[in-house]
Amino acid sequence: MKVRIAIVGPEDSVQQILSFAEEFSKHEKVKLLPFSYDKTEETEQIIRDNVGQIDQWLFSGQAPYYYALNKGLIQAQEATFLTLNGSSLLGTFLEIVIHEGNSVKELSLDTIQKEEIAQVQKAHALNSLNIYSYSYSGYEPAEDIIKFHQQLFEQGRSQVAVTCIKEVHYQLKKLGIPCYRVIPSELSVKRVLTLLKERGQSSRYRQSQIAILGIEVIHSDLSLEEHYYSYEMKHKELDLKHILLRHAKNVHGSFVQIGDGLFFIYTTRGEVDIRFSERLRFAMLDDVFLHSNLHIRMGIGYGLTAYHAEQNVRIALRQAREYNEPTIVSVNEEKKIEEHFKNEDLELISYSEQKWGKDWEQKFKAAQLSPKVVSKIESVVQRYKNNIVTASELAQWLNRTERNARRILTELDKLGLAKILREEQVGNRGRPRKVYELLLETTDD
Repeated sequence: MKVRIAIVGPEDSVQQILSFAEEFSKHEKVKLLPFSYDKTEETEQIIRDNVGQIDQWLFSGQAPYYYALNKGLIQAQEATFLTLNGSSLLGTFLEIVIHEGNSVKELSLDTIQKEEIAQVQKAHALNSLNIYSYSYSGYEPAEDIIKFHQQLFEQGRSQVAVTCIKEVHYQLKKLGIPCYRVIPSELSVKRVLTLLKERGQSSRYRQSQIAILGIEVIHSDLSLEEHYYSYEMKHKELDLKHILLRHAKNVHGSFVQIGDGLFFIYTTRGEVDIRFSERLRFAMLDDVFLHSNLHIRMGIGYGLTAYHAEQNVRIALRQAREYNEPTIVSVNEEKKIEEHFKNEDLELISYSEQKWGKDWEQKFKAAQLSPKVVSKIESVVQRYKNNIVTASELAQWLNRTERNARRILTELDKLGLAKILREEQVGNRGRPRKVYELLLETTDD
């Protein structure tokens, strides 16, 4: 099956990209689908109308790409844009000379980064050309860019405007301002299409992986008693099964009861990604409680085979049991663990116990520390952007006792992964508490 690549941009840019890619699409396993717009903001509707039907998105420039990315319409791994390099800019400078002659000494230029401009000037002896640049990262409204060029021209500081955006080019021409447009080169188009083809094939392979959703009832002491001594729990589990069957159907999965209060849904990673977003997963937890009065935890295991996926879902559930609240934990084929918490605005903690290498694993083993715990501490430090911690705070991070957290910090101190910054007196009585600085980045050496 061919990788479906969408080409998104102004009509002339899309057609130019298609002409550059004509031979490429004949010999490569790709299908190019053109989508053109008049204004950048129309990108949103294009993506919404075609979501789920496209493997990779190619945008004609950074403006539509970052507009879609900032709106949450795409993920970085499923899209890119054509960068305008030195050869593209040099070609535009040559066009200016042909049409305007050698009289142009000052011009305004948008989008392209200052470093790229300086490199072109130096490489081609264009330092005498005075360029006023509007370099930016991300998305900028066309109105702001038009204003930049217009002001410089009306002030007599710029003779010619050079833009990378069709709408800006069109509006400046209407205002009577000499304007030229930078377009991507054929070589850059082919390079990017090759990248997207490979990325699309990799994504297809990834989406076909086995995924197992493990759902487990969180039993309280009371519910355990109900489980053994009344029919009430049986009725609740029947309600739970009806709900899970509905969700299994939604992800085109196979539903299996593994034991009392434990259920597996077998499906694929693609189905989970497309039909079972993170927000919907927590909605499922709420749905279960609403209709069955049961709290559940969820583990998601991914793997190249059903065996590996089942191993990973059991790791995920074991990790989820550390929290006495509805939690979602996923484990992928590389044993990377992600913990999701509903009461933290769906923020996640992501870590892997396989990153350390044998030397560190031996050190952790001697210190009776789990590599997984150290990885989790590192992930939380990065998320909160705070490496100064007390035993009390670490206990809260890890959902452990303060005594256990003190032991972990002591061992990290011995390994050189933490150091005592100071001691603080809490109240008028008791021992002062130690404040540590975590030095986990040293493990990257």
